[in-house]
Amino acid sequence: MSVIQGSCLCGQIGYEVSSSKGIFQYCHCSRCRKFTGSAFASNLLLRPEQFRWLEGEELLGRYEPPQAKYFATSFCTNCGSSMPWRNKTGSIIVVPAGTLAEAPQVRVQHCIYTNNRAPWFIDPAELPQYAELPPR
Repeated sequence: MSVIQGSCLCGQIGYEVSSSKGIFQYCHCSRCRKFTGSAFASNLLLRPEQFRWLEGEELLGRYEPPQAKYFATSFCTNCGSSMPWRNKTGSIIVVPAGTLAEAPQVRVQHCIYTNNRAPWFIDPAELPQYAELPPR
């Protein structure tokens, strides 16, 4: 079983996950797009026993849209980074994959809420690729 650590941008919040099993997905729903400020969220879904806070849990902020059945968010109140959050029922921990220090053992399995894709979204495979900033 692999244990991977993660943190926020400022490093004051840390956690670890055991990622040998779980669901890894890209979510295009409007809530995930608003929360991440991006075209989609890259989320690893785990059982609560696969997750543990290491430090800084007291710096977590949480927002639960009242109309949402499952969705909530968690963030570092110091740097604003998206942080892992427990869904409203408590059955799932949603880990923003970009906060992990290493790649999880599970691979991305699917995209969800694709009917809600941002109208400006273009599949990255269709765009020029650069290892760093593009030439001027």
